[in-house]
Amino acid sequence: MQWITKGNPRLKVFTTLTLCALTLLAANWARAQDKVAELAGKIPEEFHFFSFMTSSNYSPGEKYALWAVLCVAFAGLGYALMLVGQVKNADQGTPKMQKVAAAIRAGAEAYLGQQFQKIVVLIVILTVVLFLTAMGEPMPVALGRAGAFLMGSLFSFAVGFVGMRFATLGNLRVAAAARTSFGGALQVGYRTGTITGMLTDGLGLLGGTLIFMAYGEKAYEVLLGFGFGGTLIALFMRVGGGIYTKAADVGADLVGKVEKDIPEDDPRNAATIADNVGDNVGDCAGMAADIFESYEVTIVAAMILGYASFGHKGVIFPLLVRAIGVIGSIISTYSVRSKEGDSGDAALDSVHRGFLIGSVISVVGFFLVGFFYLKFPLNYFNNYHQALAGYPGGIVNALPYWANFGVADLDLRPAWTCLIGVFLAVALNKCTSYFTHTTHAPVKSMVKACQTGHATNIIQGFAVGYESTVWAVIIIAIAIGASVGIYSGTSPIFVAYGVAMCGIGMLTLTGNTISMDVFGPVADNANGIGEMGYDKAEMGEQKYKVARQILADLDSVGNTTKAETKGIAIGSAVIAAVSLFASFIAVMAMGSEERISEMTTAQYNNVAGMLTVANPTLFIGLLLGGAVPFLFSSMTIRAVGRAAFLIVKECRLQFRDKEIWAGTKTPDYARVVAICTSAAQKELIGPGLLAIMAPLAVGFLLGPLALAGFLAGMILVGQLLAVFMANAGGAWDNAKKLIEDEPRDLAKNTGKGSERHKAAVTGDTVGDPLKDTAGPAINPLIKVMNMVSLLLLPLVLKFHKVAGVDGTGEKWYGTAVIIALLALSAIAWAVNKSKTDSPEMAEMEKAFETA
Repeated sequence: MQWITKGNPRLKVFTTLTLCALTLLAANWARAQDKVAELAGKIPEEFHFFSFMTSSNYSPGEKYALWAVLCVAFAGLGYALMLVGQVKNADQGTPKMQKVAAAIRAGAEAYLGQQFQKIVVLIVILTVVLFLTAMGEPMPVALGRAGAFLMGSLFSFAVGFVGMRFATLGNLRVAAAARTSFGGALQVGYRTGTITGMLTDGLGLLGGTLIFMAYGEKAYEVLLGFGFGGTLIALFMRVGGGIYTKAADVGADLVGKVEKDIPEDDPRNAATIADNVGDNVGDCAGMAADIFESYEVTIVAAMILGYASFGHKGVIFPLLVRAIGVIGSIISTYSVRSKEGDSGDAALDSVHRGFLIGSVISVVGFFLVGFFYLKFPLNYFNNYHQALAGYPGGIVNALPYWANFGVADLDLRPAWTCLIGVFLAVALNKCTSYFTHTTHAPVKSMVKACQTGHATNIIQGFAVGYESTVWAVIIIAIAIGASVGIYSGTSPIFVAYGVAMCGIGMLTLTGNTISMDVFGPVADNANGIGEMGYDKAEMGEQKYKVARQILADLDSVGNTTKAETKGIAIGSAVIAAVSLFASFIAVMAMGSEERISEMTTAQYNNVAGMLTVANPTLFIGLLLGGAVPFLFSSMTIRAVGRAAFLIVKECRLQFRDKEIWAGTKTPDYARVVAICTSAAQKELIGPGLLAIMAPLAVGFLLGPLALAGFLAGMILVGQLLAVFMANAGGAWDNAKKLIEDEPRDLAKNTGKGSERHKAAVTGDTVGDPLKDTAGPAINPLIKVMNMVSLLLLPLVLKFHKVAGVDGTGEKWYGTAVIIALLALSAIAWAVNKSKTDSPEMAEMEKAFETA
């Protein structure tokens, strides 16, 4: 496949994506043909859009409630629009500050524009593929799955792009507000983040609600496309943005702080604009798309499992919970503010208080809704016989007192599992904060380790990161165990629904979560604008010092909130993956997702009983799945290192110019931006191919049991690795900031420029690609692989016989081998490509050598 790497870059990308799509199409074509043959001669099933409006299965109250949920989604978008006006009307500072902010905004928009040009080809191809592979379904369903994929993709990109756009407007306003008020700067920064948060909340709820309203009981077939679109785009935005931001950050820190002993955002550093651009394309656009796809996937899992267990009430209740969460986010995010004279700790308390207010509103709200809605009279089971399996002896009123408070026909178990999800989000927040915030022992221990040099800081950082992983796993395990316990003694599909509802509860306050995350890079950028754009002579020594301290405090708070949201993102990925794994077992038991609602407990247990490590095939899959996150991380970290190498060379070269060093000449910022853009765009496709092709290769070559083991290994190892990288990197970063806040005294080895500071910068540099590139990108990796496996499983079953499951193993295995070999070839090409410099980067390196 080496010929692909030559010639026009756009042709190269198009050819690669086309091969990827053809492999997927080949993998799904047989399934479509089987469906056509199965339906031949039958009377086509009549389908009507928005059939819930005329269906007798839905009460008038449920119909009104669905329209109300849709209105709440639009209200969330309206609130975001209101905040846009508030942010845009804020003070924009001096022309010098505006010039710096404009350079950051232009770089971010140019990068995402180039990225979209590349991934739009894949979006179009996969939309067509998903339509062709659903040809056996009624035409509206086939169009719906493809359309939902397109909608999920575009929503995910829109959340990232619009969020980034307003972050690059808000950063300037925060820097301007810091000249007069700590509280004003905090408010502008947090509300800038809330724009992205409410856009995520509103679009996620809008998409899920519209699909269910339009497709009713066929919605679960369309929802898979919606979830897949969001996860795939999030993966690309996470990978590309992460490579960009950390390549610039590493290069800027190594040359600026360590070699030249100048401030982080010193305008003489050629990498400083690229560093600030990276904060937006990585932390704003990437994280927003990441949380959006978590929002999508959890609601997809809950709605699919909800219909398979409780019927339509199991689908509507998650939508109602999410609507309550939007209302809670609107109220709680608007309450975040600070008083004059407050410090960074007070600001962090205000942000946490807002999250707590939203949590209380949500919990009270979904229990009240559950009390009036989650009632199951006997006539309800006439339409949904499967729901009886969720009750002892098939009797609703046989539930324990805590599940119904003695009220006839009431079942509050879905509300209880949502509450567990809220507790899980709070617990992960606290856990992440403990291991990454400057006031706690782990970060202080790393500051202490810097006294003895670079190596001991690295060693201590590894220790902190590994320990944090253990506690995060324990917290997630307790939450899953409690959710399972709520439904103990019932059908496994109800247990899976309980876990899915835990994920719904966890992301109820998505608006707050995204607000906290985006606030981080906005504050970081504002600090950079202050460094490069403030005029000390014009402001006066005292005012300048106060304003810079305000920005430094907000930057520190932003680091912590950003780290906390990574914990929630990773936890939500695991919860969503566990829920989708239950769907995987159900599809495996029934042969297709269309028949999940017909599944009996015996059929589920038959397949679940096969999933044991005593089975060599499953164990092989387990090993392969556990290896993929390491290979994926290797590809992304290597990309950061290679790009950072060139940026360090470029910065050193520009510092040789005496005029630049003297501050009388502007560095060539665009040159470093170009290096980052080239590196990020080059590395965009490989990890995506790995995510799509790895489950395809394992499934077709080794069968569904190996694919189940593959998913289990990938979920476990991915979670452990992601938490380690995120928390270790966050702790190294804040250890550096703690030393930078000390008085500068080289004789006492304190403050910026000291040997302790250099050791801390090394730790931060090592941690950068871990916490902002590889670690966060594992979240969408987990969910993309789950979605691909779930979509392909029905066809995999056609090539591999599963005992007790009809219609399996009917196709010629040689076809499966050919498909697997195509997938393996794509993976081999992607890995090889990740180790090869692009022609543009090779030319840059030669130029440096001769300079």
